[in-house]
Amino acid sequence: MRYEAVIGLEVHAQLLTESKVFCGCSTQFGAEPNTQVCPVCLGMPGVLPALNRRAVEFALRMARATNCRINHKSVFARKNYFYPDLPKGFQISQYDRPLAENGHIEIDIDGGARHIGITRIHMEEDAGKLLHGETREDEGYSFVDLNRTGVPLIEIVSEPDIRSAEEASAYLKGLRDILVYLEICDGNMEQGSFRCDANVSVRPEGETRLGTKAELKNMNSFKFIRDGLEYEIGRQIALLEEGGSVAQETRLFDPSRGITVSMRSKEEAHDYRYFPEPDLLPLQVEESWIEEIDGKLPELPRAKRERFVREYAIPAYDAGVLTASKALADLYEDSVRLHPNPKTVSNWVMGELLRLLKSDNRDVKDIAITPETLAELLNMVDSGKINTKTAKEVFEGMYVSGKAPGSIVEEKGLIQISDEDALSKTIEEILQANQESVEQYMAGKEKLFGFFVGQVMKATKGKANPRMVNMLLKERLSQ
Repeated sequence: MRYEAVIGLEVHAQLLTESKVFCGCSTQFGAEPNTQVCPVCLGMPGVLPALNRRAVEFALRMARATNCRINHKSVFARKNYFYPDLPKGFQISQYDRPLAENGHIEIDIDGGARHIGITRIHMEEDAGKLLHGETREDEGYSFVDLNRTGVPLIEIVSEPDIRSAEEASAYLKGLRDILVYLEICDGNMEQGSFRCDANVSVRPEGETRLGTKAELKNMNSFKFIRDGLEYEIGRQIALLEEGGSVAQETRLFDPSRGITVSMRSKEEAHDYRYFPEPDLLPLQVEESWIEEIDGKLPELPRAKRERFVREYAIPAYDAGVLTASKALADLYEDSVRLHPNPKTVSNWVMGELLRLLKSDNRDVKDIAITPETLAELLNMVDSGKINTKTAKEVFEGMYVSGKAPGSIVEEKGLIQISDEDALSKTIEEILQANQESVEQYMAGKEKLFGFFVGQVMKATKGKANPRMVNMLLKERLSQ
């Protein structure tokens, strides 16, 4: 029997507000444990939460960017459960009346587009973080850091429209790209500001009823998500083929062994005893605010990729790389306006720039290279002032120092030799010094032409204009 997977994803995205969702504590990552807390986010008796308007704005941006319908009235609820990193004993979230519903995004998979539905987007606060370890005496310990308690989140719940680990990865990357483009989440999976749980079931192909699902947690990279889903799909199929049944439970992915392991039986909504948060009024979103949000949405990654292919006639692969971040896409597009050769600019950004960024783990937003300096460099190559090899050396200098290419060329004396008389003299000296090779070339060994070009470049320390060298050599050797 052939089976198909049915996957729904629950994505939590931390919003890039400076303060928490119901109090004024900082959300900065990496502070000393338990230093960014107050009576409100610790849930002390007698305190009252106050909703962060900026967090609502960010949530609305994501809802509109994913084609969701905004509920003009939504309600916060208390989600009750006990865990050591939840000091109040409940989490303020949204349940039956969320902020937004019925959205979708398009993903590219197997050369085509897939429509993935979004059930809902709701707002909630984050919990703290437990740190587990062992002492030298092999005694276990757990520490709690409550700095993250009360940090604003949105939870994005997909429809069960995903059918493979590959589709799940593409969907998550699509969501992450949108969040980063909107500048409402940094998308950092390692720090936990973008994380995912998956509900996975399998069923015979052609069946319409859903199978019993397992929830997967602890998948904090795209690789772990693919590996965890592929293992779990295979595990469930094997169980059914052996005549067994799938238990509804929560499972953890163990990346060291590449398997999922049982954590606890799966909770249902009634287990959390949801009820409306008595300290917060219903959230009212006016139509005028929605219209204001719509008017400020940037061009989103998928639309930008399609436009780059259409307007700049570059391959879809190039467009995908160049639009991986908004800052990179802006650098490329602004450079093309100043140096209107889209493929040349693409080659330099994808080749030299991304190589250097990867080598020292930097972001394009943190470098001093600008569209103006990149265009100046490429114009110098086109005009023959420097050759491509020298340009790569100059580019590294620009990357490290932030100086303009003209300054670097002048300081290092890298101006290309294009003087015909000077190059003819050098060529003549090379040919005179290699008479035997000249005779072999004249006898038909044409591969030696590259040897002569190399000798000229070596004699001029790479400064000779390659096009002119080739032209003058051909003229001289044809005499």
